[in-house]
Amino acid sequence: MSNNEESFALNRALWNARTKHHVGSKFYDVEGFLRGSNSVSAKELELLGDVAGKHVLHLQCHFGQDTLSLARMGAKVTGLDLSDVAIAEARKLALRADMKAEFIEANVLDLQPALAGRFDIVFTSYGVVGWLPEMGKWARNIARYLKPGGKLVLVEFHPAVWMFNNSFTEMTYSYFNREVIEETEKSTYADGTAEINLKSHGWNHALAETITALLDAGLRIDRFEELDGSPHDCFEKTVKGEDGMFRIAGMEGKLPMVYAVVASRV
Repeated sequence: MSNNEESFALNRALWNARTKHHVGSKFYDVEGFLRGSNSVSAKELELLGDVAGKHVLHLQCHFGQDTLSLARMGAKVTGLDLSDVAIAEARKLALRADMKAEFIEANVLDLQPALAGRFDIVFTSYGVVGWLPEMGKWARNIARYLKPGGKLVLVEFHPAVWMFNNSFTEMTYSYFNREVIEETEKSTYADGTAEINLKSHGWNHALAETITALLDAGLRIDRFEELDGSPHDCFEKTVKGEDGMFRIAGMEGKLPMVYAVVASRV
């Protein structure tokens, strides 16, 4: 196998293990979702707009909770993810929620010709691009999947966050790091008591790298934002602000936590 194939195999094993803990976690609150709660954050909803009747492709969809939240809002949804366990759980969740959805087990970097030109919206969010060794194939695939006039909505953790160690006590990695980052995941962000102990391979991508990849793929950047808080409490040493957003204690208002891009196929 190539180095990247080895990385994808490691990461698939990690996400397979994580998924087994995530589906029953308080963090994801599947039971609350089944009772009608929406797992998509306010910023994502704002950028997505009205999805009723729209064909939406959700890349790196995990076990489909956000995908099905959009289905509940009237979207015609397709989810895609590398993890076979996550895709199996997504299909189970769709059955439990009595919703129609298509779920595909695949690497986001591998072109799916059957998806070309089908989608009004390609959506991907939170902890996605750091699993990709390069951004060019990702961006070109998105451009191929969109209908003319369709849009990408990307909401992602800011690359500045990944410069720090997990406890945010020191800067460990360069913002411009190009090398693979190998870590051993002892647990998971959704359940600190989970015993996983598996290796992962990740990559940091500066904002310019992601945006340039989208431009090079022929997409037009329509909106770009940086936010100083995260709607998800998935880091160490967080404090919750009055706005409901989570920030790193001692870095409130100083560290960009999230960025958002809306791009369109013209």
